[in-house]
Amino acid sequence: MPTFAEFLTIEQVERTHQASLEILQNIGLLVHNSKAREIFSSNGCLVNSSSNLVKFPTEKIEELIKLVPPKFTFYGRDPKFDRTIPDDRPIIVTGSSAPNIIDPVSGKERRSRSDDIARIAYLVNELSGYDVFSISTLAEDAPSDLFTLTRLYPSVKNCSKPIRSNAPNMHDAEQLIRLGSLVAGSEENFLRRPFITTHFCPVVSPLTMDVDSTELLIFFTEKGLPVYPSIVPNGGLTSPMSMAGTLVQGNAEFLAAAALMQMVRAGTPLIYSTLPTIADMRTGAYASGGVECGMLHMGFAQMARYYNLPCGGYIGLTNSKVNDAQSGYETGISTAGGLLSGVDMFNMAGLLDALKAFDYAKAVIDDEIALMLKRIERGLEISEENLALEVISKVGPGGNFMMESSTMKWMKSTGLLTKISDRDTREVWLQRSALDSHAKGWQRARQILSRPNPSVLSPEVEALIRTEFSGLVSGEATIPENWLN
Repeated sequence: MPTFAEFLTIEQVERTHQASLEILQNIGLLVHNSKAREIFSSNGCLVNSSSNLVKFPTEKIEELIKLVPPKFTFYGRDPKFDRTIPDDRPIIVTGSSAPNIIDPVSGKERRSRSDDIARIAYLVNELSGYDVFSISTLAEDAPSDLFTLTRLYPSVKNCSKPIRSNAPNMHDAEQLIRLGSLVAGSEENFLRRPFITTHFCPVVSPLTMDVDSTELLIFFTEKGLPVYPSIVPNGGLTSPMSMAGTLVQGNAEFLAAAALMQMVRAGTPLIYSTLPTIADMRTGAYASGGVECGMLHMGFAQMARYYNLPCGGYIGLTNSKVNDAQSGYETGISTAGGLLSGVDMFNMAGLLDALKAFDYAKAVIDDEIALMLKRIERGLEISEENLALEVISKVGPGGNFMMESSTMKWMKSTGLLTKISDRDTREVWLQRSALDSHAKGWQRARQILSRPNPSVLSPEVEALIRTEFSGLVSGEATIPENWLN
């Protein structure tokens, strides 16, 4: 078992757990969804029918949390992209649902469309640091009756990796399953290998379960399709200003959501997923790029290990409005800390301005950060062979290892050979057009999107989808006019 950095002692972890149980038993959750209240009531919870407040017996929570499996699998349309956490950690997932995009031609921020999603999906498919495509933006051109499919179809069409999505209502949830079934060949095939994972925020901090997200969490759990909840406390606004208070409230909220899922279908896999923040109380700003967000993820990772659950969430975000130094250090510091403390899954990539805008160059740079995280995870790989005593003896004091066969053998695996980070001398860098990281990110995105797309759906599947869903967007990952100039 790997050893992880820890903020909390085992006594503090156990106290946090006990305090969470006290919240659930003595304070309870306001549960707006009637079906959830019925499920809680039938499983021994105390439900106040007039206030909709639900209180949870401690022994019931402790019984149910033990039913959650220790692993969660994301399935790809192509099985070679299947990823299981924690086995394949770190799992790198794109950030999701930004309303805006930095236009690839003008460089200005605008509302995102379905063709943007198609390009992003193709880019993510081709960037090796990414494991899961969580649909990065919304789609301004979505018809009201095809809101989810307008985002999901371009994603599935252009990316063979696992797709993470959601749905705002039951109509869209059923369309999601139908699209997956058409691509898979049947609903049975889709249920066997569900390459779309759904994700919801059923708990609205503080201590409230909503109607729609809770309904959909129940629906996908009943179906046996992969789904998990995320908990999003914001210290100073929707949770206590203290980090310990935010940790204990968020943990209680997670336990309630996890208990609901196990009541619906015992043994349902899930992820202990969070987006915890501490508000900047000078303005009330949502500080998802703050180092406290990373620190709280480290604390939640310890709680997840206490329950033997896979964990992760939105870590490595930035409040920067442009792809600059702030963007890099906010992403880098939190993700490195999270990896070392046991976070398994990182929703980190491509977004600026606290999840408001997608940027192609940022996504390419974040791919390189992802590869760095994966290199850290590999570690020093100490063995008798790579301790290299024989070659050290052969070269001896004052020698040089450059021409040794072991150098040739290990040169491509020992060090990460970066594509964006520049290691040339200043003179060589100037001769090669002196591009900064942002410009190199844009350049690489253009190069990738200019190549043939290997992940597109077959014409037969396309025809079935278009017959089923009249008026669906094209979903083509075409290069915008003038972007290559």
